[in-house]
Amino acid sequence: MSPTGLHQDRLLPADPSTRRIAREIYAAAKDLPIISPHGHVPPEWLAQDTPFADPTSLLLSPDHYIFRMLHAAGVPLAELGVGGAELDEAGARRAWAHLCRHWDLFLGTPVRYWLEDELVGIFGVTEPLSEETADASYDRIAEVIAHDDFRPRALMDRFGISVLATTDDPCDDLSHHAALAADDSFHHRVLPTFRPDKYLEPGRADFAESVARLAEVSGEDTGEYAGFLRALEARRRYFVEHGAVSSDHSHADVVTLTLEDAEAARIYAAALAGTATEDEATALRRHLLVEMARMATEDGLVMTLHPGSYRNHHTPTLKAHGPDTGHDIPTQMEFTRGLQHLLSRFGTAEGFQLILFTLDETVFSREIAPLAGFYPSVYAGAPWWFLDAPEAIGRYRSAVTDTIGFYRTSGFIDDTRAFCSIPARHDMSRRLDAAFLARLVADHRVREEDAHRIARDLVTTIPTRAFKL
Repeated sequence: MSPTGLHQDRLLPADPSTRRIAREIYAAAKDLPIISPHGHVPPEWLAQDTPFADPTSLLLSPDHYIFRMLHAAGVPLAELGVGGAELDEAGARRAWAHLCRHWDLFLGTPVRYWLEDELVGIFGVTEPLSEETADASYDRIAEVIAHDDFRPRALMDRFGISVLATTDDPCDDLSHHAALAADDSFHHRVLPTFRPDKYLEPGRADFAESVARLAEVSGEDTGEYAGFLRALEARRRYFVEHGAVSSDHSHADVVTLTLEDAEAARIYAAALAGTATEDEATALRRHLLVEMARMATEDGLVMTLHPGSYRNHHTPTLKAHGPDTGHDIPTQMEFTRGLQHLLSRFGTAEGFQLILFTLDETVFSREIAPLAGFYPSVYAGAPWWFLDAPEAIGRYRSAVTDTIGFYRTSGFIDDTRAFCSIPARHDMSRRLDAAFLARLVADHRVREEDAHRIARDLVTTIPTRAFKL
């Protein structure tokens, strides 16, 4: 065991006989390639293969799991390079020192687990972070990332990532994805994901501006509602042509409804004029989510829902640093009634697939698993964001397995901007699944050979099927 406490049996059962079974199950899956069907790594990192600048911009600044906790401890976000704040070398070193000084804040958290895995396994940092080791750990990481074999493409090879999905604006030209697909020396799939949220929120202040951009890129007249739909359809086709397999949607709820065409057109015109009421804007957004499902039955994109986050909870931070700066907070969710209209129309439609994620784990057993246990289109998404912690992942398996087993789930998603954390997160998931399966074997509920097969399928067949890879 290293000084950081990275035990070979970490996350495996404490009981010796069950742990022996878990070791064998984990061994069956641990070295299989990583499929990452939902994440936020910038595709330009791989297309340009630019060396990482410093430890802070690689490990700290992109990772909201880390910087939100440091902010809670009183560290200003600007000092951490968050929200586009530029840090020189001295500033990057000071930001790293903040992390080291507050290292004990992360005891018991998955963040510390991932980071220790990265620090030891990737960078050879074996001493725990502290105020005293801040400079030495910074220098060690800086030395490592200066080498060519630590550029993004080399790390894709080292990490064993076979598929990596990014999250992209519908107006993106996807030039980075095209460059990677055309590069015969690059042997990985980097897939765009169609993320139309801001184009489906008529209540946003920038809705008219966004729609105008959509018209420019698609060549369709978005001044009227029918043209707006054609523009979305055209951009979805463009994404499919560039390798996309899914669309992603994150709204306050998943309530769905269908408006009459005339009513949808009326509200759309009001939204462009800035006169739509809040209720009208919400109704059109709920209608447009159903339109996304309709389009999915035509173009084949898997529809993934990531609802239930109260975005930008702290207005001063939003104004100072922009969105995605650590103050999105989960809210209570409801799926059964909200999705009934959408699923009545498309739940049994040939080729339609819908993956449901949540930040409200109470709905896993009560709503998501039962929905996935009836509708051939529905899959239970993996624990996400605030729920991708060891205990929460264990609760997820217990919550859904009784109703849908393993093969109606999505496989693990890392959902991260922190590139170097991807292998640590996937390894954590494989260990936890091995532990869960080992308990079933020990209880004589599953044969050991079946458990080995399930462990392999959870990282291969299952995500491949759910995301049509």
